[in-house]
Amino acid sequence: MGSGARHPTIFISAGEESGDLHGAALARALRERFPQARLIGLGGARMQAQGVKLLAGLNELAVMGFAEVIRHLPFFVRLRRQVFETLARERVDLVIPIDYPGFNLRLARHARASGIPVLYYIAPQVWAWHKSRVRDLARDADEVAVVLPFEEDFLRRGGVNARFVGHPLLDRADPEQPRDVWARANGLDPDRPILALFPGSRAQEVRRHLELFQAAADLVVARRPDAQPVVGIPGGIDRALYAGARWPLVESATGLLQYATAAIAKSGTTTLEAGLALTPLVVVYRMNPASYALARRVVKVPHIALANLIAEDRVAPEFVQDAATPRALAEAVLPLLDTASDERARMVAGFAKVRDRLGGPGASRRVAELAGGLLAKR
Repeated sequence: MGSGARHPTIFISAGEESGDLHGAALARALRERFPQARLIGLGGARMQAQGVKLLAGLNELAVMGFAEVIRHLPFFVRLRRQVFETLARERVDLVIPIDYPGFNLRLARHARASGIPVLYYIAPQVWAWHKSRVRDLARDADEVAVVLPFEEDFLRRGGVNARFVGHPLLDRADPEQPRDVWARANGLDPDRPILALFPGSRAQEVRRHLELFQAAADLVVARRPDAQPVVGIPGGIDRALYAGARWPLVESATGLLQYATAAIAKSGTTTLEAGLALTPLVVVYRMNPASYALARRVVKVPHIALANLIAEDRVAPEFVQDAATPRALAEAVLPLLDTASDERARMVAGFAKVRDRLGGPGASRRVAELAGGLLAKR
């Protein structure tokens, strides 16, 4: 084992809220395996709290959609140059990109061309669109750690050295507080149903979803006055982003998904978190019209929610673009607030199957082991 394996410098690159969450867990696992490791990269507050020295934060990185990326192109050109210079100057021993393909695939290609091993964690969703990226992963990643069970075979057929490591959300501990204690601590009545609204963590997501979700919640409360809507927000995010919220703000990390009776959520990692918590929800997605028109032509999947994709069934209802109206969302979520409804029971049963398909906990530890194998070859 070379000196790089004993005291490695590892670059971790995450560009979204979920990537920061999983990157922080991975950083913790890497430090347990390599106590003297230097961790640098791109990410957010969670990764920084685990000792990762950041070159840029999520507030700069978290843009989405073709139109939004074009507007931010000068920033990304400068960032790419800065990152590439850092890899050489800091003599990085291993690069671990986490999802975020628009930037991270270029990072992987440069690192591999520079002789730096690449362990891609949470593969881009090439099974949905951009299938040409399978070739990029095969060429530019030494190993790809995948978190969805069907991805391993799909990528291996394309020549990618892929390994299913389980999903990192299974490693998260359940909240310790009893529900009634948690509810009172957040100003809520534990005996009344709680409707959690998750409009997203990026500025453009919040602009497109927050008022829509609140309008749906207004209709829910008109029919069920006992319902308690709250807006779920990521920890460490600027609350000014949710300045238009009319309902109380509750940090997601406190256990909101586990304690909520039902939820309305923007499509993303939250839908899988809800599935693992067995919390019924309605899934919504709105995009910039130009980005949506492009996505309709290239995205070829039967569902947008991760939980539905894993279940291979429309367990949770989905409302995309113009189909997402306040009335449609309210009508879909109202039965889920009734703990005795058939709709709720069917969804909970479907989510239980999703949880079974994701295997057991330990994803971050398995990725750290893969990192150790690559570093040992340095």
